[in-house]
Amino acid sequence: QVQLVESGGGSVQAGGSLRLSCAASGRTFDSYAMGWFRQAPGKERDIIAAIGWSGGNPYYADSVQGRFTISRDNAKNMVYLQMNSLKPEDTAVYHCAALKWYSNVGSNEVEYWGQGTQVTVSS
Repeated sequence: QVQLVESGGGSVQAGGSLRLSCAASGRTFDSYAMGWFRQAPGKERDIIAAIGWSGGNPYYADSVQGRFTISRDNAKNMVYLQMNSLKPEDTAVYHCAALKWYSNVGSNEVEYWGQGTQVTVSS
């Protein structure tokens, strides 16, 4: 079993940056692909980035491509999301997830969720 705890959310002005962290517990962390999802009020939870178990094969949704970077450190059981050039439409609750699988078009299956961290971007 994998438990996930996100941190690093907060409030920032448009154009600013934030770095989200996801701490994972469990000895099988490095056997999972990992993903970041976000859910804005009244909207579905959508995948925005994913990374393979070894740190390869990154996936990004079109909405964040070129602005966000996903990375992981298996030695520390950590996953990160560096968010640059933030826009008001990036405002959402961001969730870390351990994935059973994901594809290069964003299809995925989640096995474990984190509780989420709020990101608010003001104009």
